Amino acid sequence: MAPPYSSSIRDAAAAQKKARVVQEATKLLRTSDRVTAVSLDVVAKAAGVTRLTVYNQFGSRRGLLEAVLDNLASKAGFERIREVMALEDPTQALGELIDVICRAWGYDESIASIHAAASIDPEFLEVVNQRMERRRKAIQVLVRRMVEAGAVRKSAAPELVDVLDAMTSYSVFETLRARGRSTAAVSRMMRGACLAVVGTHTA
Repeated sequence: MAPPYSSSIRDAAAAQKKARVVQEATKLLRTSDRVTAVSLDVVAKAAGVTRLTVYNQFGSRRGLLEAVLDNLASKAGFERIREVMALEDPTQALGELIDVICRAWGYDESIASIHAAASIDPEFLEVVNQRMERRRKAIQVLVRRMVEAGAVRKSAAPELVDVLDAMTSYSVFETLRARGRSTAAVSRMMRGACLAVVGTHTA
């Protein structure tokens, strides 16, 4: 049996390799016309490891793409959603959620590259959409809490979820930011618009 320190060294080395693979895959995804080239072989070569190493770490190309998105989501601050969802007032939580979403959308140029890449790679699109569904589910939870609090009509809940989901999408964020606005300015606009829509669905 290997000494504990040996296992720790191996674990640290494996973690470094995994991080390097994710980093190299992210670099490849920054240019949308190269997304089709993001295979286990290409990423392994870029990271200086074997294809088997990448396979053992991620299982498949999809697993690698999921790791890339989850890593970016963490860096972009999406983990704050848990904190926001714990707020007692669901309307306040919605406003804070929108701020978290906008800050994440404006994190860096890799976010734009990812959405561009998804438009030409079906497998990657599926992975992206799966992550976007988490945003919709958070909105659903908050709208349900608004209904329970008597702030929103129950019959209006499905429509409200659809509208808020659309209004907080990356495409809307990017359209507003393309006018030269800062991420903070776009966040204020989206927050105000979304809360105004909530107001039209009051009980």
